[in-house]
Amino acid sequence: MTTAGTTAAKHHLGIRKLLAVADFRRLLASRLAAQWGDGLFQAGLAGAVLFNPERHADPLAVAAGFAVLLLPYSVVGPFAGALLDRWDRRRVLVVANLTRGAFILLTAAAVGLGLDGVPLYASALFVTGVSRFVGSGLSAALPHVVDDDHLVEANAFVTTLGALTAVLGAGCAVGLRQFLGSGDGGSAWTTAFAVVGSLTAAFLASRFARGVLGPDEVDEPSRTVTAVALGLVDGGRAAWHAPSVSAALLALLAHRAAFGMSLLITLLLMRNSFTDFGPFRAGLAGLGEVAVFGGAGILVAGLVTDRIVDVLGRRGTICGALGLAAVTQVGLGLPMLLPTTLAASFLLTFAGQVVKLCVDAAVQHDIGDEVRGRVFALYDTLFNVTQVAAVAVAAAVVPLDGRSPGLVAAATVAYLLGVGGYLALNRRHQTP
Repeated sequence: MTTAGTTAAKHHLGIRKLLAVADFRRLLASRLAAQWGDGLFQAGLAGAVLFNPERHADPLAVAAGFAVLLLPYSVVGPFAGALLDRWDRRRVLVVANLTRGAFILLTAAAVGLGLDGVPLYASALFVTGVSRFVGSGLSAALPHVVDDDHLVEANAFVTTLGALTAVLGAGCAVGLRQFLGSGDGGSAWTTAFAVVGSLTAAFLASRFARGVLGPDEVDEPSRTVTAVALGLVDGGRAAWHAPSVSAALLALLAHRAAFGMSLLITLLLMRNSFTDFGPFRAGLAGLGEVAVFGGAGILVAGLVTDRIVDVLGRRGTICGALGLAAVTQVGLGLPMLLPTTLAASFLLTFAGQVVKLCVDAAVQHDIGDEVRGRVFALYDTLFNVTQVAAVAVAAAVVPLDGRSPGLVAAATVAYLLGVGGYLALNRRHQTP
């Protein structure tokens, strides 16, 4: 058997061993239910705002939507992270999922009533915020149900399957809109259906024994208010003192900045510029195809990242992924054609997922359990702020039809700067 064949056999054997662990299966199922609901909610809301004949959206409105949905959690996320390292994570996951379900229904009601602006986004931001909180809790809990030797493999498996499940949820939203209608009423029912994912995730999390998901120790001030207030500082300090984490986070932030620009361009091209091209579709159906191509990139990344790291190491893998993304921006992004845009969505999502898997593994392996929740919450915060800032800057200069070669060039530069920054930060942390 070849070396590649042996590696593949070990990979599949490892997955079977993971799935034989009841607590791992339960945590995975809870994650998949939550992410299916997230995908459906986000696609349902995007359809309600961007592709609703009863509403109008320009680039600045799209940017405002991103800001309202993501920035509020970016402010409270680090402090919420302290709770993941202080409270029983099982209880946190149950309560958070139930809370998210309630706000999903409130958002759906706002859509159905034709509300816009603050009333709509205020409820939607809570859904997204709690979703990020749940994701941080699930990631922080993973090392409690997986042996350290299999952590990288388990992380790649659950992250990849979770992302694909979110894509499936988005596809369900597109299908439901076809059946229920694309106006406010149909969009409201489509968005409300996401509550099924939250309720299922809460039920599955409730099946864990108390304390199984950690934290094992509480390394925080005795007063909860003080512990929460110090969440951002604690997460930042822990990440900075772990070279593999801080450098990888910088690389991921470069990807999110570039990806934010590309995302806005793609939305506008699909909405206002592209027309159907052979088997490929424009409009909301086109965004569904973008999601499918992106999902394929996520799947491939999950299958090969572990093996690429074995060959190139984490540093070579991250630099290679960012380099691939930069080449993709120039080669497939600049033509601004429907087929090349879909191909770019595959490669950019693949590259970004490779980097993300490396970051997740670094945090889970190199950060202590007593502070891991705060680091994951900080991770999400930086992730969100960077993407929102990139979308906001892009919205100020992008034309309504989305055709902006300058922004594509800027995204390419962001990837190259990410490579340089990652290598520089690694060198700075190297011991003599």
